[in-house]
Amino acid sequence: MNTRSYFDTHLKQLKNMLIEMARKSEDAIKESIDTLIQQDIDRANEIIENDSTIDELEHEINNKAIILIAKESPVARDLRKIIVALKISSEVERIADNAVNIAKSTLHIGKEKHIKEIVDIPKMMDLALEMLSDSLNAFLSEDVEMAKKCAEKDDKVDEMYGILIKELMGYVQKYPDHINQINQLAFVCRYIERIADHSTNISEHVIYLVTGERYDLNA
Repeated sequence: MNTRSYFDTHLKQLKNMLIEMARKSEDAIKESIDTLIQQDIDRANEIIENDSTIDELEHEINNKAIILIAKESPVARDLRKIIVALKISSEVERIADNAVNIAKSTLHIGKEKHIKEIVDIPKMMDLALEMLSDSLNAFLSEDVEMAKKCAEKDDKVDEMYGILIKELMGYVQKYPDHINQINQLAFVCRYIERIADHSTNISEHVIYLVTGERYDLNA
């Protein structure tokens, strides 16, 4: 196998590992929200315990990238591809951490009756995960326009976040005995908002990959 073929093959493997990591993170987020709704304590604990699987994938990606750099000494755009893959794996790992955080909020709420049906939080989650999917597709296709459109959805997530927090804070006086639950649900909203931010960061990394220039999509 010539040098170019070796590099392309191993870069493809790196991307596949990254997509697998993202899929596991996405599944963990969905399950954590479902666990919150169902108040399933056992599943919440499982989500927390299973986070190590995603952490291990990130370590494997880091090790593979380091070996590829050491063996191939890539320059310019090839090096950017590896660096961006590493940066994206870090963003995805942080997204998975938010699944753990949501699971922990579920544990803090426990079996206490919800002050309201949890409907809007899953909608916010769907949009944030749509951003994650779009940003990763932009990475795979190296599509700058797709990356920019993905980041535009962050404003909608921020808007939903603001509405939900205002609503939750309005419950403080109405449900003084449920302050802990109100706070935990506010934390969950914040965790989802952070998922959207990490997806925006991935989009910025995609633009850097293609253009070689740093771009702030939150500006």
